[in-house]
Amino acid sequence: MQDAVMFDPRPVEDAFPAESPAPGADGPDAKAKREFNKLQKRLRRQVGNAIIDYDMIRDGDKVMVCLSGGKDSYTMLEILRSLQRNAPVAFSLVAVNLDQKQPGFPEHVLPEYLDGIGVHYHILERDTYSVVKEKTPEGKTTCALCSRLRRGSLYGFAEEIGATKIALGHHREDILETLFLNMFFGGSLKAMPPKLLSDDGKNIVIRPLAYCREADIAEFARQMAFPIIPCNLCGSQPNLQRQVVKEMLAEWEAKHPGRLESMFKAVTNVAPSQLADRELFDFAGLEDKQRRLLADRIAIHDEG
Repeated sequence: MQDAVMFDPRPVEDAFPAESPAPGADGPDAKAKREFNKLQKRLRRQVGNAIIDYDMIRDGDKVMVCLSGGKDSYTMLEILRSLQRNAPVAFSLVAVNLDQKQPGFPEHVLPEYLDGIGVHYHILERDTYSVVKEKTPEGKTTCALCSRLRRGSLYGFAEEIGATKIALGHHREDILETLFLNMFFGGSLKAMPPKLLSDDGKNIVIRPLAYCREADIAEFARQMAFPIIPCNLCGSQPNLQRQVVKEMLAEWEAKHPGRLESMFKAVTNVAPSQLADRELFDFAGLEDKQRRLLADRIAIHDEG
């Protein structure tokens, strides 16, 4: 079995000028630089911890970083690049963007950005936009079908290029939103796992940002001035169920700071015997377990 990656906690390169302030200086620029350093250290530490906790990346892995042009995937790529430079194991990164042929999509933005930072990449062209628009009834949201088509395209391409891991940019709030969406509308208690084996067993999906707060990612993206590409297919649709849940969680966090942190901890600390899933826990066998425990206690008492 290969060793999991142990990452150096040092920060990624500053987005601010490298010059140190004069002794005693505490102007706006110096303060902003310190705050940015703290932010990037926190993101780097959280991503590194998630990778270690879930054994996401191993020596020799080829990680396909799915880059949508949004704040999350840009941040994921940047943090993985910085960790890669100090990791004691060798792994490679390849960025992949799925061009879904949405009208007005700025095709030049991602190639120019990736060429500029020297990252190997592929632009995968699939006209899923036309399929989604054709198959989705008027007034219905496109998210479910769009996600399935996008996932199928990316999974298949990962096999073509020999990627051993597929990295997606979902963060802590994405995971919690999915938990509540499934509870409210799907009747199931499940979220997005930090590491996942696809149903056909061909792909392993990782979510390196699983421990990261969306607010931190948004601020990091702003400071880094990533060329953000908005999603005009699904993200702009009004009254989406996910948006309602997002607003609910934001309100909870505003009124009760720390609640989301506690909720995420709960996702990692499950007690199957305290739920009601008969497949997950042997409720029918409790009487047999009780008899065994009582028999053991009687035997111990007799020996004493």
